[in-house]
Amino acid sequence: MTMSDPIADMLTRIRNANSAKHDTVDVSSSKMKLAIAKILLDEGYIKSYELLDNGNFKDIHITLKYGADKNEKIITGLKRISKPGLRVYASKDELPKVLGGLGVAIISTNQGVITDKEARKLNVGGEVLAFVW
Repeated sequence: MTMSDPIADMLTRIRNANSAKHDTVDVSSSKMKLAIAKILLDEGYIKSYELLDNGNFKDIHITLKYGADKNEKIITGLKRISKPGLRVYASKDELPKVLGGLGVAIISTNQGVITDKEARKLNVGGEVLAFVW
């Protein structure tokens, strides 16, 4: 069965693994998911990610990050914004700020998948994929 929203599936797997205090989570791979994982790593929400080759298909192995103990979560929330049934776009002037700048908005632009801060710097708009805080 085909999946209608693979990005939402990735975010849900990360959210569920984080809530269950797992160390790692595996998600199926795509260029968009790799770009999102890179942003999560660069912004300090995950420890690491690596691409695993399982014969016919590839997975992304994500290592989650916690505070001093596992009760202190680094990822407080993940929310998918633009969905297949309702796409959400933002121009360069109306890029969203998550929690007044404490969180990160992941934006798909013609410059690639970048954060809202980078999009402001590059002066571009695009599709608002997700919020992470």
